Amino acid sequence: MRSRLFLKIYLTLLASLGAVAIASAAFVWLGQGEEESGWQSQRARFVAALIPPDMDQKSVEATLDRLSRAFDADIAVYDPHGGLIASAGQPLPHDVLARPWRHGKGKLHTMVTELPDGRAVAARMAWPFRPSGRNPLAYLALIAGVVGLAAYPVVRHLTRRLEQLRVGVDAWGRGDFVARVPAKGSDEVATVAKSFNKAADHVERLIKSHRALLANASHELRSPLARLRMAIDLYEEAPDERRKEEIIRNLAELDMLVEEILLASRLDNVETLDEIEPVDLLALASEEGARNGVEVSGTPVTVMGDARLLGRLARNLMQNALRHGGPPVSCTVARADGRVELTVRDHGSGIPNGESARVFEPFYRPSGRGEAAGGWGLGLALVRQIAERHGGAVRYESPPDGGACFVVTLPVKRSSER
Repeated sequence: MRSRLFLKIYLTLLASLGAVAIASAAFVWLGQGEEESGWQSQRARFVAALIPPDMDQKSVEATLDRLSRAFDADIAVYDPHGGLIASAGQPLPHDVLARPWRHGKGKLHTMVTELPDGRAVAARMAWPFRPSGRNPLAYLALIAGVVGLAAYPVVRHLTRRLEQLRVGVDAWGRGDFVARVPAKGSDEVATVAKSFNKAADHVERLIKSHRALLANASHELRSPLARLRMAIDLYEEAPDERRKEEIIRNLAELDMLVEEILLASRLDNVETLDEIEPVDLLALASEEGARNGVEVSGTPVTVMGDARLLGRLARNLMQNALRHGGPPVSCTVARADGRVELTVRDHGSGIPNGESARVFEPFYRPSGRGEAAGGWGLGLALVRQIAERHGGAVRYESPPDGGACFVVTLPVKRSSER
């Protein structure tokens, strides 16, 4: 498996080089054939011009003698029937016209040229009387070998990175959610590695969040369930209105907690909101303030978002201030630096020093607060999730005169938006 991809890519490259080499060899071979044919025709005309058909025997012998000395060759001229007309140098074999290639010994080469009038001229010399050159096929083989060797480290480097990516993905798939892959470079492999690491970070964050949510939720559910069981047992023994109200209150607490868990889980797994519409934030806050007995003031401002989620944001902030802060509780809506701020303030004891960064964690419990008193649940954690899904943020501020102040910042609806 380690070298399977490497072999595929490398063998594909070598096969491509082989195909190019074969095509080039065929082209060169055809070109050589045409060149050889043209050279033979020109050679025959040249020899025919040196030894014309009407040249007498003595002149033919004199011409052959000059050529033999000039080229250090053995030369003979034959008539159309194969009979010897004249020769110079050492005698040639009697069957030289039938099998000229058989008579090349050592560095000697035999060449037979047929003249247009039917005669034939045979010459035996130390080098062939034709164009010479190195074999182009050897050049093609050399080029293919060099390219193959040069491509080996390149292909190996590429496939090694892909193998590292595969190993990281396999490890992550086996449950090692902290596994990441090297993402060096700026090519497609690095882009895939960065995308995987980004997705792995997101999934790891979701898994950690869900694990913490499940652990905290199971812990927080124990108290209302225990109170509910006790209230039911007591109600069965002696039914009265107070115990019935206790059962209803515990059921409502359980229902609210389960609803918050489901909403937090859904917000963790969505990137965009299902319903986006213009929302008058002041009107929405005033409606929630009227339900919870909180005074609301400010400037009408329209934002884009989910009215149900924004209402839940304002309600959680108000109920958190009423439950864990001190009166009076107030809410204001105002513009600030091109954005809108929804502020909810109470006059309680505030958040202990050094814990303001943890106040938005699920089921946060301030220092000194006993387990029987319970944590703050998911209220503020949901506020942060809802604000972030709307392109905003939430922060905690500690007023100089005491109490707690939570500020949600949201983008204002632009006039071009519908």
